[in-house]
Amino acid sequence: MRLISWNVASLRARLPRVLELLEELSPDVLCLQETKCSAAQFPRLEIEAAGYRIDDYSAGPWNGVAILSRADVADAAPTEPLAGLPGEHDPTEARWLEATVGGLRIATVYVINGKALDHPDYRSKLAFLDAMAERARTLAAGGPLVIMGDMNVCPTDRDCYAPEQFAGTTHTSESERAALRAVLEAGDLADAFVAVNGEEFPADDPKGPGGPRYTWWDYRAGNFHKNLGLRIDLALLDRETAARASRVWVSREFRKGAKPSDHAPLVVDLED
Repeated sequence: MRLISWNVASLRARLPRVLELLEELSPDVLCLQETKCSAAQFPRLEIEAAGYRIDDYSAGPWNGVAILSRADVADAAPTEPLAGLPGEHDPTEARWLEATVGGLRIATVYVINGKALDHPDYRSKLAFLDAMAERARTLAAGGPLVIMGDMNVCPTDRDCYAPEQFAGTTHTSESERAALRAVLEAGDLADAFVAVNGEEFPADDPKGPGGPRYTWWDYRAGNFHKNLGLRIDLALLDRETAARASRVWVSREFRKGAKPSDHAPLVVDLED
């Protein structure tokens, strides 16, 4: 079973690349973030023509999440979808969507950016992560669980190209990292990339077995080509499901080419 998470930074702008990914990588489930379209604007016909079912939580030009699943797998039709994260400050921001697919409870999430440590969004971000921890605790008690998406947190300094440059900013603060660890602990979850590739997987080896360590590179200053990035897109799996992971990798090719997102897809391959 192949699961992919991708912050597409506008689904309509990136639709050709999404259809290319569906064709080339053939995921069983594709979790999208930052779809940035209303429900009426969601390109359903094109995605359904590519052979995928759609569950989406769309809220206009900002945010938005979706779960796409292969239509040709009869026992993998999504069930019990839930839009919005219980306990979050504003569910209408469309940052969380979950459904059961192929025996897994799968959530796609776009965590609040936070902007700056003294910004109100930073407090909202910590509260959102707290709500994620409570939801992870609840869902993990019910069976296999996968939470995939843009967490907007670098778990460790190894996941940031220049930690000293990010001191006093979001994405690397101890409060954010502690809140993310609380999500893992609440659901007894594993960071799938680390579980498979190890803590010391090198950031400067984009052609290694896991692809690059990073999943996001700023569009500016040629940061992608210099591999100056962040690992902020994660797949959090329950321990039993994590033990099934044979490969977890970042598809660097989809950060190249025409109109790329600033994120690359994170791929999780599970043994059946």
